[in-house]
Amino acid sequence: QVQLVESGGGLVQPGGSLRLSCAASGRIGDINRMGWYRQAPGKEREFVATFASNRITNYADSVKGRFTLSRDNAKNTVYLQMNSLKPEDTAVYYCNVLTWNLANYWGKGTLVTVSS
Repeated sequence: QVQLVESGGGLVQPGGSLRLSCAASGRIGDINRMGWYRQAPGKEREFVATFASNRITNYADSVKGRFTLSRDNAKNTVYLQMNSLKPEDTAVYYCNVLTWNLANYWGKGTLVTVSS
């Protein structure tokens, strides 16, 4: 089992920045891929950014150049630095893990609201 806890969401003005955190615990050796998805009101959940098992980062076209993944291995934590935020970035952001045996784990989400 892998447990995920997100933090860092909140209210920010357009053009502002936030940093999201996802701390993993449990059988972290099982983790293959780790990253972020988001779901806006009335829309389907969509891919945002991930670390692949080879530590290569992948980003959705909508966030390239604005969002950056990083991680702290000692804390088993990944971060999503979000800059130049737009109202369309408003969503619940979910941390996601894919294990080597192809099990998916999700955090409970953290809400990001971009509004003036």
